[in-house]
Amino acid sequence: MIFIFLLEYQNQKTLGMLPPAEKLWGAYFQAVTPRTAGFNTTDIGSLHESTITLLLLLMFVGAGSASTGGGIKLTTFLVILLSVITFLKGKKHISIAKKTLKDQLIIRSLAISTISVLLILAAVFILNMTEPKPFLAILFEVVSAFGTVGLSMGITADLTPVGKILIIFIMFLGKLGPLTLAFSLARPEQENIRYSSEDILTG
Repeated sequence: MIFIFLLEYQNQKTLGMLPPAEKLWGAYFQAVTPRTAGFNTTDIGSLHESTITLLLLLMFVGAGSASTGGGIKLTTFLVILLSVITFLKGKKHISIAKKTLKDQLIIRSLAISTISVLLILAAVFILNMTEPKPFLAILFEVVSAFGTVGLSMGITADLTPVGKILIIFIMFLGKLGPLTLAFSLARPEQENIRYSSEDILTG
């Protein structure tokens, strides 16, 4: 809310025309709605690119794991964030509230995020070939569809039939959820053999 308030304070096409108190309410509403609410009180296409970038992050993360909202879910994002912090601190195990997270949970969070990112990139790649629209508008459209948010920068009606079908497909997958998609692609195998560990160069 604070970031949107500061970024759009002078933008006469969005919050700039409102009194200070209404600017706060407008920023608050626009900060909540990307978490799959789907409503907007300001013209999304008139927002600054920095604000659009912030909304993209909020839409991608989405709502809480127990909710019906879309996105990769807040807990998935937090697990990945904690993994990065743990690595930077030089620790071997991720701990939170005096509890250690299981490795399987970390792998699942990474799988959900990776599948989501690849799905979004594939959709953006195809739409960039079929739609004569700006890259940021296409990216926003895809992430909004994936997170089942419902926000748009105003290009939905102008998409080609191929583009519209692809957006519908992304919305369907987003509604199923990345976790469901990950489990449907997974092929559980019984691990009867455990090989010796090995280090590889990364980064």
